[in-house]
Amino acid sequence: MAENRSFEDLVAEGAAVPTDGWDFSWFEGRASEARPSWGYARSAGDRLAGAGAVLDVQTGGGEVLDHALSRAEPRRPVSVAATEGWPPNVAKATALLRPRGVVVVAAPDDAPLPFADEAFDLVLSRHPVRPYWEEIARVLRPGGTYFAQHVGPSSVFELVEHFLGSQPESVRGARDPERERAGAEAAGLEVVGLRAERLRMEFHDIAAVVHFLRKVIWMVPGFTVEAYEPQLRALHERIVREGPFVAHSTRHLFDVRKPGHRPRAVRRTTAGRIGSPPLGGAGGRPKG
Repeated sequence: MAENRSFEDLVAEGAAVPTDGWDFSWFEGRASEARPSWGYARSAGDRLAGAGAVLDVQTGGGEVLDHALSRAEPRRPVSVAATEGWPPNVAKATALLRPRGVVVVAAPDDAPLPFADEAFDLVLSRHPVRPYWEEIARVLRPGGTYFAQHVGPSSVFELVEHFLGSQPESVRGARDPERERAGAEAAGLEVVGLRAERLRMEFHDIAAVVHFLRKVIWMVPGFTVEAYEPQLRALHERIVREGPFVAHSTRHLFDVRKPGHRPRAVRRTTAGRIGSPPLGGAGGRPKG
């Protein structure tokens, strides 16, 4: 049991777990997070089944897109591409998605999308760093859809503020869904659906906290065990004394449409590929 192990052992374990990809199976039994009621991967699979050309933005290790594509069979899209900015995830996503005919493009998160105007009738994203609305609008065909799950404001801030102290309202309010709605509309897009939920998280030992902060690096920027040893030790003692540390994530689901008529898709029985998109340089951020 974790409560019978030393602080040093648990921290060392959390610091040793690889952080590439967006697979959270290591947390089984050590941390938990309630899932949004809309079931993003399932819903994305339903959208994929009716699409022709699809782009998944900031795909991470490709795990979510892979699952959604499996749900879309046998009516999978004709062409599928994905972008990712963190080099280890580019390699992982390529290995996972290439057998499905998906082109994975290394592209920085904050750069223009390396695709032609109106190239896609569906753009997906799960937990983008930020929605680049102008680029989403540019690559969508008229009548096309952006369907994405975003991280919301003050997500997991119980944990963030344990390490960083109280945060100003400007930081707590970042990723506000209504501000993002306004950004989408300013780019000429129509928000046809927006749902938000606050979800319970539990961390059962300090190893889970260490691995989480190493994997989701924007929570506590510059996190290292050495820099935050006092906060880690205090949190370990609190978990041993009181039980799991409880925090809350926030998520919102965007269903966005580009105005205009969507031409009837020409379906093919076999999957095609997006032809030779220009490659961008890789960024430096693990993702989901």
